[in-house]
Amino acid sequence: MKHAFAPLALCLALAAPAHAQEPEEGLGLVERGLRQLFEGLMQDLEPSLEGLTQSLRDLEPMARQLAELIGDVRHYEPPERLENGDIIIRRKADAPPPPPLPEPPLPEPQADPPPQGQIDL
Repeated sequence: MKHAFAPLALCLALAAPAHAQEPEEGLGLVERGLRQLFEGLMQDLEPSLEGLTQSLRDLEPMARQLAELIGDVRHYEPPERLENGDIIIRRKADAPPPPPLPEPPLPEPQADPPPQGQIDL
């Protein structure tokens, strides 16, 4: 039991004189150390975070469409995966009626077909 407190006592003994002399300086060292630690961590994570951000941007339109179709997810049972790989999400029997289906997007206007035959210049 005495051995468990030895490292803690050593840390407190080493920190006490520095803290007693300059309390703000000790706090500044801790702040600087933590800042350097977090800056290093952010530099390491930045490429991954950029990739995650781009992936979320790519998924946003589909997630909005899904949210528009489903409405409140609390009105659905947990998903089931069938043997063939299909995933079914059943609506609870006591749930209110689902939201109306969104309007299908209008087809984009087609350009006039190119003329057939010869063209005089």
